[in-house]
Amino acid sequence: MEIDRGIIQDNYSHNVKNCTERKDKKFIPTIESVLKKKPIQMPKEIYEASGINIFGKRIKSLIFTTDLAIIKNHNADGVIAVYPFTPQIAINQAIIEVSSAPVFVGVGGGITTGQRSIDIAINAELNGAFGVVMNAPAPNDLIMEMKKRLDIPIIITIVSEREDFESRIKSGVSIFNVSGGAKTAKIVKKIRESHPNFPIIATGGPNPENISATIQAGANTITFTPPTTGELFSEIMDNYRERL
Repeated sequence: MEIDRGIIQDNYSHNVKNCTERKDKKFIPTIESVLKKKPIQMPKEIYEASGINIFGKRIKSLIFTTDLAIIKNHNADGVIAVYPFTPQIAINQAIIEVSSAPVFVGVGGGITTGQRSIDIAINAELNGAFGVVMNAPAPNDLIMEMKKRLDIPIIITIVSEREDFESRIKSGVSIFNVSGGAKTAKIVKKIRESHPNFPIIATGGPNPENISATIQAGANTITFTPPTTGELFSEIMDNYRERL
């Protein structure tokens, strides 16, 4: 039986091409279960970000919530737990204990400040927080004093392009957390003009286009605000009702 070497060569080339395409796409086997599948998934656009390597863990996405049920049911790389009340050690402890992902907790800097903020930050570190987040009004002298006591990153929230970025860095800030609403990407771009390599977390906005624009502006990590438990429950109840 005569073997057509041309066909063999064509088949070989085809197989090599398929293998190359599979390698280029970085095929990743996925194993899930009905009960353990995370119902809150990060938008795929977030994975375009470079991420920030913190203590050996690369963090591209942060979920912005203090809801313990949501904290147990997401696939983000970490949790940013900042809330509009006086920071409380009990709340921070509960979030850190429940979360299977690194947690960055709020420690004040606005209404709550001074030694109280430092004490909350120290407690957060001792309980396993990956970093502490300070509000935009936090004075530089407080940041400097906190930096002397902590071995985890201090993150300062940036809300305006008029912020003195250089003084924040000199005071001991490790990461900027840009939360400028519709101007977030613009603020990130301005930071990048003078600080091309400084770590930046930024809010991703309401849609994939905003997330991509913020990453293109220079954000390393994106913060995602999930739907509330009430909104999620409403969808589930609607599905239940349709079955009846």
